[in-house]
Amino acid sequence: MELLSPAGDFQSLKAAILGGCDAVYLGGKLFGARAFSNNFNNEEIIEAIKFAHLYGVKVYVTVNTLIYENEVDKFMNYVDFLYKNNVDALIIQDIGMMDLIRKTYPFLELHASTQMHIHNLEGVKLVESLGLKRAVLARETPIKLIEEIKKNTNIELEVFVHGALCVSYSGQCLFSSLIGNRSGNRGSCAGSCRQKYNLLVNDKKVNKDEYLLSCKDLCTIEDIGKLIDIGVDSFKIEGRMKSPSYVYLVTKLYREAIDSYVSGKEVKIDLTDLKKIFNREYTKGFLFNETNIVNEYRPNHLGVKIGKVIKSKDNYVDILLTDELNINDGIRFINDDVGFIVSEMFKNKKRISKGNIGDTITIYCKKNVSGNVVKTYDYLLNKRIDNILKTNKKIKIKGNLEVYVNNKIKLEVTDGKNDVVVYGNIVSDAINSPISFDRIKEQLSKLGNTIYQFEELNIVGDSNIFISIKELNDLKNSFVTLLNEKRLYKYPYVKKEYSINLPDFPKERNYNIVINNIKDYDKKSNYKYIYMDEYLYNKIDDKRKVLRLDRVIEKHKEYDNLLLIGELGSLMYKDVLTDFSFNITNSYSVAFLHSNNVKQICLSYELTDTQIKNLIDAYHNRYQKHPNLELVIYGNLEAMVSKYNINKKYNVTDSILEDRFKNKYPIVIRNDLMHIYDYKKRNLKDHNKYFDMGINNLRYNKDV
Repeated sequence: MELLSPAGDFQSLKAAILGGCDAVYLGGKLFGARAFSNNFNNEEIIEAIKFAHLYGVKVYVTVNTLIYENEVDKFMNYVDFLYKNNVDALIIQDIGMMDLIRKTYPFLELHASTQMHIHNLEGVKLVESLGLKRAVLARETPIKLIEEIKKNTNIELEVFVHGALCVSYSGQCLFSSLIGNRSGNRGSCAGSCRQKYNLLVNDKKVNKDEYLLSCKDLCTIEDIGKLIDIGVDSFKIEGRMKSPSYVYLVTKLYREAIDSYVSGKEVKIDLTDLKKIFNREYTKGFLFNETNIVNEYRPNHLGVKIGKVIKSKDNYVDILLTDELNINDGIRFINDDVGFIVSEMFKNKKRISKGNIGDTITIYCKKNVSGNVVKTYDYLLNKRIDNILKTNKKIKIKGNLEVYVNNKIKLEVTDGKNDVVVYGNIVSDAINSPISFDRIKEQLSKLGNTIYQFEELNIVGDSNIFISIKELNDLKNSFVTLLNEKRLYKYPYVKKEYSINLPDFPKERNYNIVINNIKDYDKKSNYKYIYMDEYLYNKIDDKRKVLRLDRVIEKHKEYDNLLLIGELGSLMYKDVLTDFSFNITNSYSVAFLHSNNVKQICLSYELTDTQIKNLIDAYHNRYQKHPNLELVIYGNLEAMVSKYNINKKYNVTDSILEDRFKNKYPIVIRNDLMHIYDYKKRNLKDHNKYFDMGINNLRYNKDV
């Protein structure tokens, strides 16, 4: 089992290792899904990999964004750099780059990112058949389904166990992109789900609190044993944009929980300190079948309650404490959203540095406030963790030293996995003062800035001997160097030529349409394909009809007709067209799908006209063949799909989401999934331009 921790920068990497992780995931300055994290430049990545490997910790680098055509060469140069510098695996979203990497670097380990939207057995089987080592499952995947997947595949499974949740399935949210041109699929999500909204029914607001899409944080620490029992391979903690203190503490807590369960002890974990550092309230998520995953009250750090206001007047506030408060702590009056660092406080008009439980203390506050007081920053806790983070973790080693007269000094050292042997000069009798075994042990144990610490050092040999301190230092330096070399393992570098077999499609000028109601159907229309859900499909008799499957399917049915599919697992079907939700942004992705018998491919909403032309031109130039592409030109675009059903929570059937600018987003519930659509319609009018580029099919989406 692997505990996988986030590393947004080098301090967080060190914090994760001190906390007890087995592996870390981090991003470079390019192609990572957390563009606003500090991240690592190339030199820092080299250093990070070496540092982590010395401690026996694996490093996975995120290259989990969609790649545009003009970025492919730069992307592959970056992949080559990571491979040559011994990255343990790459975390990938883009299916075209997945195909390109696995064919170019067949021995480079790849993990399918949660951004790849793998949430069913068939999706896992697909990436396993393609040679990926691991699938990072969608956060919404329930434990029962994970157990079924584990029993029926041999690929490693990685599951999120703690941290921030997206209300939408990862890789399937275009909210930020459509509203503010900041793409979550490109690592620059603006956090649209953390903003204020109203839920309108018949133009009337039905909600009280306003953060309707802001999820609580996932916390599964109490149930970690259930995930261990079903064979989950890697437990992932979210948090590349969190502080080193947070990374250390959450890693340490999950390390303790995993170790306790494995050793047969009761898992007892106190989350109070972690809540002080960061929490949005906790949920076990859809992983453990909790449906109330949203905290509508507040989208950011809630802290922990420490008291209640009993009087607020003339710029001073009296607080009855239910927990301790220290100078330099951060507090917030949650009702009034007023917060600050406490620089002074008084009890009975006397200045104090600490308030205890039951005390009534007075602090300065410019505004009149009321209600509960929470601690959002614990100065002493963070100071304690900061002191821990200044230390260096030590690797325990064992050694055996042989010092026999007229024989070479022999030192054997093991870290439990790697063994090294070093030899010194021939041992001679002592003429004057012999060196004692205790003195030898003392000198060899002075390992200074190295990562090692002798847990055990046995010395055998003659007692009346002379060995110089210099020679002992040379032995020490030699075994450290050799042990470092073994711990800094090297992966074999193998590079091959990319190739692929593709069909050639004729150039056409077709129109297709998505219909959502029987009234939208026109049997006299000239559309090539008419896409519809299963309900309409069973009511309409038309050779042009295509069954449109949802982009979330936990269990696939059997079909033998033409399908419009929205997720990777549905590539199991033989006769398919792919929908916009495959996030196709480059020619390699088009080629991958066509090579897997996909007859028609819908391009991503996020492509500009220039990017579309670049994609098609590159496809023509590289493969000397024509693709069969579709582009959505009209209609409300889907902004997200979510397992969270807001209509069910409010017990309503027809609702609209309204943002703070009064924009209204249609909500449609299909198969108990919430689909939210953009408030504005797409309407691309110059159709001939797209046909001339090489698009074969233009699609209309009828109103939802």
